[in-house]
Amino acid sequence: MHDLMIIMTISAFLLTISFIFWRPQVNEAIPATIGAAVVLLSGSVSLSDLGQITETISGAAVTIIATIVMAIVLESFGFFYWAAELLTKKARGSGIRLFWLTNLFCFLMTLFVNNDGSILITTPILLLLLQNMGLKKHQKIPYLLSGALIATASSAPIGVSNIVNLIALKIVHMDLYMHTAMMFVPASLGLVLLSLLLFAVFYRTLPKTLPPASRWNLMPGGHPLKETLPKENRNRFMRNILIFVFCVRISLFVASYIHFPVAAMAVIGSALLLGWRWYHLKISPADMLKKTPWYILIFAFSMYVIIYGLNNIGLTDWLIHLMQPLISGSLVHASVLMGGLLSVLSNLFNNHPALMVGTITLMNMGLDPLTLKIAYLASVIGSDIGSLLLPIGTLATLMWMHIVRKGGVPISWVQYLKVTSIVIPITVVFTLILLSYWVYWVF
Repeated sequence: MHDLMIIMTISAFLLTISFIFWRPQVNEAIPATIGAAVVLLSGSVSLSDLGQITETISGAAVTIIATIVMAIVLESFGFFYWAAELLTKKARGSGIRLFWLTNLFCFLMTLFVNNDGSILITTPILLLLLQNMGLKKHQKIPYLLSGALIATASSAPIGVSNIVNLIALKIVHMDLYMHTAMMFVPASLGLVLLSLLLFAVFYRTLPKTLPPASRWNLMPGGHPLKETLPKENRNRFMRNILIFVFCVRISLFVASYIHFPVAAMAVIGSALLLGWRWYHLKISPADMLKKTPWYILIFAFSMYVIIYGLNNIGLTDWLIHLMQPLISGSLVHASVLMGGLLSVLSNLFNNHPALMVGTITLMNMGLDPLTLKIAYLASVIGSDIGSLLLPIGTLATLMWMHIVRKGGVPISWVQYLKVTSIVIPITVVFTLILLSYWVYWVF
């Protein structure tokens, strides 16, 4: 009976991950839910465990849903259309300048929303912008690929930009404020290095001069504010919206610092933005019931049930036996080895389950507080940046591959790996070493 439980749990995990890789366009909550049901039937997760799982993931899931609601509201205001126009204007005909603006835009969108939301927002904008400029396919790839890598990796500096980071924070009992204080500087410097490496790789391909863009009013669709506000008023309005969203993001860290529920603060911010939209555009908040991706809650819960089952059948015990002697020696060892392990696991099994497994493992190693914090943060770097080596490492890159293919710019695994095999290992090792010294010096 015990052997059957182990076989069913491992099979549920492998089949769930395989289906997500095989059919990335299918809602990932479907295979995850089926896998979780199999794990429950196997007996490796009991009904009493479900209460603990719900407590662990609920705050993280609500926070991410609230930030996605904010992204949907921004789209209603015409922010993304406006952002594409602004990028074109600020590039001033320079392909090099557009490259750096693209990376900055993708970084900021992940900080303002989250990594998956950033991919869903920035990729269609870039496809429209590049198409509008009439660039050839090989000239579009540097902007699309670098933007995707930066958008996904940018969830590392602040924990609130990735649902799995928030779940892991709950597991290790670290608040959002402390995570960001320890992580923001080394992870941001790692992103700077990643951008520089991407620029070096793509320099010869980047068009030095951009062709004149077509008229933006030929684009399909429309946004109420663009049609009703003069340009000067529209710019001021968008600036005020961005300031408000920035203040909401800051409030999440303040809430964490004063031990106010972060999820509650995120909901308050989203509700205020919905009210602002209702006042200006007369759009009822009721449309959020249809537009909000509620399946994220089901996916997060189901994946954690599967991981909890793997933990209960002894996977984390094996990892503890393997890793504990290696990472107990020094902070650098703890950082590089845990970050390296999570990079490998993320590229094999996807970063969501990999970080959950790694975090549960760390909590049972009996590490001293400082080593535990560094090992956890290194795991996040491996999960958020190291996972980008292969397209299957994150759900965000799987979605991105699907979006660019539909947008007429298919990018093969070979094209992807030619870039990531150079830039990702260097960035991960640099960031992990910098993390260990930064945390040691400052904390």
